[in-house]
Amino acid sequence: MSTLLAHTAPFTVIAARHSRGADAYLQTQVHSRTSMELVVLLYDGAIRFLGQARDAMQTGDLATKRDALSRGLAIVGELQNMLNMEAGGEVAERLDGLYTYIHTRCLDANARRDVSGLDESIRLLMPLRDAWAAVATQPTTAA
Repeated sequence: MSTLLAHTAPFTVIAARHSRGADAYLQTQVHSRTSMELVVLLYDGAIRFLGQARDAMQTGDLATKRDALSRGLAIVGELQNMLNMEAGGEVAERLDGLYTYIHTRCLDANARRDVSGLDESIRLLMPLRDAWAAVATQPTTAA
């Protein structure tokens, strides 16, 4: 038994180093992005996790569905919390309503075990993601 532990200890150290390295890489990626690029990354994450939840729901993988749905909804919530309701005016109000609708549809899909709400949510997020991506690629002009 002690021989087994002796041989696994280096792998634990390597895994910990890999995790720290991956975390550092992720931090660098996040810190080197513009705020618009970060919004695109949030949309990408929401779409990816809601898609994973849909796939897991279809295969009956409840643990993966729960985790993916939770992560997707957390990102949608973060997008909603980022809205500046005062400066954003009608656009912010409409996005707020849309994010609330998406949240409701996802919870309904989960309760009914029906992927249609997740599919609809992804379809609603895609054009927003694409619009932000288009804006993020535009060169900035100094005033």
